[in-house]
Amino acid sequence: MNNSKLPQYDYDIIIIGGGPAGFTAGIYAARTGFKTLLLEGASTVSQITITDMIENYPGIPDGINGLDLMELFRKQALKFDLEIKAEDATAIKNNESYPHIWDVTAGSKVFRTFSIIAATGARWRNLEVPGEQEFAGKGISYCATCDGPFYRDREVVVIGGGDSAIQEALFLTHFASRVTVVHRRDRLRAAGILQKRAFAEKKIEFAWNATLDEVVGGEFVTGVKVRDVVSGEQRTIDAEGVFIFAGRLPHTGIFQNILQLDKTGYIITDDAMKTSAAGIFAAGDCRAKLFRQVVTATGDGANAAFSAELYIDNLKEEAY
Repeated sequence: MNNSKLPQYDYDIIIIGGGPAGFTAGIYAARTGFKTLLLEGASTVSQITITDMIENYPGIPDGINGLDLMELFRKQALKFDLEIKAEDATAIKNNESYPHIWDVTAGSKVFRTFSIIAATGARWRNLEVPGEQEFAGKGISYCATCDGPFYRDREVVVIGGGDSAIQEALFLTHFASRVTVVHRRDRLRAAGILQKRAFAEKKIEFAWNATLDEVVGGEFVTGVKVRDVVSGEQRTIDAEGVFIFAGRLPHTGIFQNILQLDKTGYIITDDAMKTSAAGIFAAGDCRAKLFRQVVTATGDGANAAFSAELYIDNLKEEAY
């Protein structure tokens, strides 16, 4: 690009994903004056939209519903004229004529951009045990805030012992008559404050050192079979609802042959959110990192936008 005119392009930056990381990147990029498109596809819907209460986001001491927080992100982004399209990105490749341009396919169109910010997030992991597929939507759920009200005065089981599992177990106590937490270890991995609340809640019981063997029932779920990892004994816990929180899988398939991923599929970046491909940055839950929270996603988004801006500025300076 030295001493040449800039090639034709549609956007300075294209952001893929409409969660906290994506919208924060959009706010920063659009506010700085970069022509920016955010692709908010159905396959990259943020997990925050199904979170009942977020109480550890700075500046909101009374907590906020996840969907309400996303609406505030959107409102702020639109204020700075961020362009948003409800499309999934289906293909990404280097432009054949211009190596510094990326072609992003979304819907029936191909958009040219100097930089891409991957903010595609992650989804809940399936356990792939007998009965899980058969009873999906018939008693099995991965979202307590979505389906909890259907289990008023009923017994439910929560699988998992991390922050999400315990947070959702606590939420389910607003509806269920009993919540049994099934965890493969003899202690929880959740944050201390969540553990304290769970142990103090009379409706919550614990099945320690236990793994899920099978979900059973007729037309709908009637219980689960769990196995003691110490003794090997199996027992049945009666329940009409099973809520599974067994970790997440990143939405990174579209980047599989383009970017360096870790063994679990998360995008590897440096501290500036740079990936292994020039011009592509990553932010939020799709990125390999230690801690995945709304506040870390927004920080990632801001850093990714700033890094993309510096990258584009350098390209444009070299072109003249």
